[in-house]
Amino acid sequence: MKILVTGGLGYIGSHTVLSLLENNFQVVVFDNLVNSSEESLNRVMKLTGKTVTFIEGDIRDASALDKVFEQHDIACVIHFAALKAVGESSNIPLSYYQNNVFGALNLLEVMAKHQVHNFIFSSSATVYGEENEIPYVETMKLGTPSSPYGASKVMVERIMADYAIADPEFRGVSLRYFNPIGAHQSGEIGEDPSGIPNNLLPFLAQVAVGKRDKLNVFGDDYPTKDGSCERDYLHVMDLAEGHVCALNWLNDHSNFNGVEAFNLGTGNGTSVFAIIKAFEQATAIKIPFEVTPRRAGDLPAFWADAHKATTQLNWQATRSLETMMVDTWHWQSKNPNGYL
Repeated sequence: MKILVTGGLGYIGSHTVLSLLENNFQVVVFDNLVNSSEESLNRVMKLTGKTVTFIEGDIRDASALDKVFEQHDIACVIHFAALKAVGESSNIPLSYYQNNVFGALNLLEVMAKHQVHNFIFSSSATVYGEENEIPYVETMKLGTPSSPYGASKVMVERIMADYAIADPEFRGVSLRYFNPIGAHQSGEIGEDPSGIPNNLLPFLAQVAVGKRDKLNVFGDDYPTKDGSCERDYLHVMDLAEGHVCALNWLNDHSNFNGVEAFNLGTGNGTSVFAIIKAFEQATAIKIPFEVTPRRAGDLPAFWADAHKATTQLNWQATRSLETMMVDTWHWQSKNPNGYL
């Protein structure tokens, strides 16, 4: 099977491409290189000994997408290509809606034109919004996220649901990620954010390698065990394997049509202070940090109920928090400037 992976050079995309290749899928990557590097794909191909077709292009460009589907017999699309920084999305909301919503809509229209009906969407736990109880379960109603980023994910999920009603051949899977961290155990591929990292682990790792002076902890007065925010952190390779499981699930359920959502998480909440401690224990490196005011849009705590993914996708997050820390540091220490 030939799989089109949009955003396949990014953090989660590159690890998923590696996992797809290891499971003998053919892969075409479509990426605009805005927040990614072609070097990640070079390393994936070196690690697997397999080749990938790379096409540089933007999902908002229908003619560029058209050529991909004309030149390749695509069986399924795994859609990662999106802007993903919660804080940034509040500053440039139009860019987020343009890329994340219009881009996905454009992709679905080109897929429909070429009679490609299988679609795996990179969604997010943010779709549960602020109203739902913890842990988040897939049967909950989509919430009202506190950021344009989260709102863009909700919009795409709603577009998928409406499209599935209109076209009974459409088969969509929405994978709701929690907080992916870590890197491939080789240290060859990992998270390489452009500019100042927006997420905890890459920022912390850059402090550890000497690129940043200290880590900012946004608030220590939340109603949690130690006052810092709690999140459901999972290893990026567990997450990557979740996409392969979703693809296999679609292949095994040929009579399925519609849209199905799955949480991909560990089912456990870990605080910011606990992450710092775990990193220090795993690496023997002291992380200087400063508590600063809360960040707009941050919820105190959330984590997944991942039973549905376990029972239906035959998927489970298996890598430990210690492994996440070790692999993060292996990547960062081996590549202090990322793919540069």
